[in-house]
Amino acid sequence: MELAAINSPGAAFVAGLVTSLHCAGMCGPLACSLMPLRGDRADAQTVSTVYHLSRLSGYAVLGALAGGLGRAPLLWLSQSAVRWLPWLLVLFFVALAMRWDRYLPKIPALGPLTWKLQGWMRGRSRVEAAAALGFATPLLPCGPLYFLAALALMSGSAIRGIEFMLAFGLGTVPLLWLAQTQFQWVRRKLSPLWLNRMRVALALTTAALISWRLRATLGLPGPDPSNFICF
Repeated sequence: MELAAINSPGAAFVAGLVTSLHCAGMCGPLACSLMPLRGDRADAQTVSTVYHLSRLSGYAVLGALAGGLGRAPLLWLSQSAVRWLPWLLVLFFVALAMRWDRYLPKIPALGPLTWKLQGWMRGRSRVEAAAALGFATPLLPCGPLYFLAALALMSGSAIRGIEFMLAFGLGTVPLLWLAQTQFQWVRRKLSPLWLNRMRVALALTTAALISWRLRATLGLPGPDPSNFICF
């Protein structure tokens, strides 16, 4: 499994880890709002498990739809252009470090859908709300998710698209799960400043690692960059 491959599960998992530091601040409060309050009958671990399993299912569906388009995006490009595609992954991690994803255009139709979902969740059980919100997570405005879905288009098949998006989703699970089940501890120990520094450090380190593996595209001795496009 090559980390530098633009559409490999390894790269997607690392992207999920980096993105989870961003998600903790953006989606964390929404995910934490699902957790049972004192006196609720729902079990916190059950609610959190249902949320993440449903969220991963939503990512899998998105990956299947994207990957199901097959190799079409790659067939439109010349071989010389395909050779440079892995550098998009470098730009992705740099963009996460610099917070450039804030400037990506939002899909207008997703805003009303989000409001309708929140309205539907009112009055539902914690488990039902967790399942609905988790499965609908791909519909929430998220620049990094849009980019990863675009890379899943190049996976070549629905199965590989599912693998790619599941790997991304799994990378986002640990920190979000911690934020849900240990919310007060996270607030005390993981300040927004600390999370931001970790996000920047991890994203830039990953970008540097992938750049080193892609050095052959710059004329330096290194592995053949054509091996980093999986299709």
